[in-house]
Amino acid sequence: MAEISYPFSQANASGGTEMVSQVQWQQMAHLWGGDRVDYQLTNSTLDPGALPFAWRVINGRTISIEAGNAWVGGFYYQNTAPLNVDIDPNPTDRARKDTVVIRADVVKGSVNIVAVKGQPSISPIAPRPQRSPGGVWEMVLLEVDVPAANGALSVYSRASFDMPRPVATPWNTRSTADFVPQGTFIYDLDQDGGDSPYEAFAGRDGYMVTRHLGKARPYTPSLWGVNTQPAEVDRVCWWRWIAPNVYRFNMRLRNPTSADIVTTGWYMQASLPNPANGRTAQIFEGYLDNPGGNGGKPWLSSVKGITWEGNGTSTVNLVTPAGDSLVVLQGIPAHSTLHLSGTVESDVFTQ
Repeated sequence: MAEISYPFSQANASGGTEMVSQVQWQQMAHLWGGDRVDYQLTNSTLDPGALPFAWRVINGRTISIEAGNAWVGGFYYQNTAPLNVDIDPNPTDRARKDTVVIRADVVKGSVNIVAVKGQPSISPIAPRPQRSPGGVWEMVLLEVDVPAANGALSVYSRASFDMPRPVATPWNTRSTADFVPQGTFIYDLDQDGGDSPYEAFAGRDGYMVTRHLGKARPYTPSLWGVNTQPAEVDRVCWWRWIAPNVYRFNMRLRNPTSADIVTTGWYMQASLPNPANGRTAQIFEGYLDNPGGNGGKPWLSSVKGITWEGNGTSTVNLVTPAGDSLVVLQGIPAHSTLHLSGTVESDVFTQ
């Protein structure tokens, strides 16, 4: 029969079976989750000696591994007491890299910690883990540098650990994040329709939006340092979080009237959707589209946006090249449009 499915309460003529072999179990169970140590990294700081499978070198060539649990290749493994793994000597004139793995052996019918020996080489490479369904499946715990001439071992953790499962909310995501484990991704699916869906992370640095998953968000920027500003419909900005504390914006400021918008002071500024970090200056690119050549300005000219180094700021200064210098943009001529876009390092954590 070409179609087989399992496990059911009893076998049937449609291909359903009730018995599950070791191979079938692994085919099914390894999809429940990736290989990982059964321990969630939810603390702000971690003591390596207190983690599962903590290790130390004894007698020069033996690695003592503490208790721990893990999920490997669809099987659960428990080590309930310290376990010693011997690393073979290396009397050659070339270094070697070994690994210590948790190995699930379906044929043998058990999961065990074993050392896997690499090959001496001028540029040694650690053995790759075996991942053969129905045969041997390995998860690497440690990588071991084995120097030439039986030099002292250097051991490094390579274990992958569990983390809190992602959760979702229809609303009140920020408040809900106060009650989830540290290290949790939380999704606002916004079923009430009031916002774009987004992903956030509750980590040791606090709560942060990591990215928007739906449509870009609209924002109406304001102009500062000018005699007048366009109507709201002519001030458009679309923006979205693209990474933790980082967002992208595209801004359009259009002057549809026959009168120039004129800069009245030493600056011309536009407001940003979120404050920019002031640890360093940030620079954005734009241009002024002036097809009628109004105000004595070129039909197309470069504009730059700058947030100064210092405190965080919610505005971007608009300047334009003048020879080798940058000078304050003197306004937006009649029937022209200013475009500005860029990626902003925001100031969520007030750094």
